[in-house]
Formats: sequence, C-alpha cells, structure tokens
Amino acid sequence: MLRSRGIDEHGASRIEVGPMRRRHLRGVMAIERQVYARPWSPNLFVAEMSEPKNRCYLVARAERAIVGYGGLICYGDEAHVTNIAVDPQRHRLGIGTRLLYELVTQAIALGGHAVSLEVRITNWGAQRLYGRFGFRPVGIRRNYYQELHEDALIMWTDDIRTQHYANRLASVADTMPDRVRLR
Repeated sequence: MLRSRGIDEHGASRIEVGPMRRRHLRGVMAIERQVYARPWSPNLFVAEMSEPKNRCYLVARAERAIVGYGGLICYGDEAHVTNIAVDPQRHRLGIGTRLLYELVTQAIALGGHAVSLEVRITNWGAQRLYGRFGFRPVGIRRNYYQELHEDALIMWTDDIRTQHYANRLASVADTMPDRVRLR
C-alpha cells in the first residue's frame, strides 16, 4: 500500500525531478522564502519558465511535495545556474546533488561547454557539492548578497562535453540516491 504513494517498504520516498510548472510555484515559493533573504517573485519564475529555448527550470518532488528546485540559463556555449535550493528540513539527503546533475545534463543538451554559478562565501556545504561536479573558485563578487552583507564566490566548470567530464558525471550518478527517507 505504501508503494502506491511512492514510499518503499523501508519508508523511503522516490525523488522525481521534472520541469517546473506554474502549479509548482506554491511549493517553490515556500522554499524560496526560507532560503533566500531576497526571494524571487512568482512572476520572475514564470518569466524564466517561458523561455524554454535557453532556460531550464526543474523541481524535485517526493510524495508529490516540492522538496527542491533549480534553474539554468544557457547562452551559446556558456551556461549559468541561476538558483538551486532544497527545503531546509531535507538538506543532506542527495536532493541538491540530483538537481545539479539534471541541470548540468540540461546544460550539455542546450549546447553548453562550461557552467558557472555564484554561492555564498560561507556556504561550505554547497561549495563541496559543486566541487564534486568539478566547479572551482574563479573569483569573488563583493557584497553580492547585499541583504546579508556577504560576498559570493564565483565557481566555474569547463569542458562539460568531454569524456573526462562524462566520467565525472557517471561517478556522481553512481552515488545519487533515487529515494530519500523524509524526516
């Protein structure tokens, strides 16, 4: 009976990642308001989702609840992760890894050769996650998070279309859970 709702016999829920739709915005905004001091508006998400030729916005769901989301813009051969967030009660369960994996895969599909992002200088957990994907620090944006008076670390990964990077992605994929035990 539990399996019909996506829960296995061990109480773990399947993580489903798919395109962000308007119907997901309530769940996205609930997370957005928890994790960002200056959250995006629902209208900004709608505008971003309306540009599918060079943008990709995804949600992660478990038991039909939105547990994370992420977005990406691709201009020519360069892609940029605009945002990635996981419900704070569900950190460290592999949801962020799964979202970033899907975003990088989409960057490749959209023609990207490199991916960049910004992360709070004090967000060590996210920096470690990005490092697993080959992102490395390349600069600092001073006071980027003005409301927090915090700098952003600019991180970059190159050559995402190479066999070497494909091997890195395969290694990450081997460690990604497809199910999580929700707390």
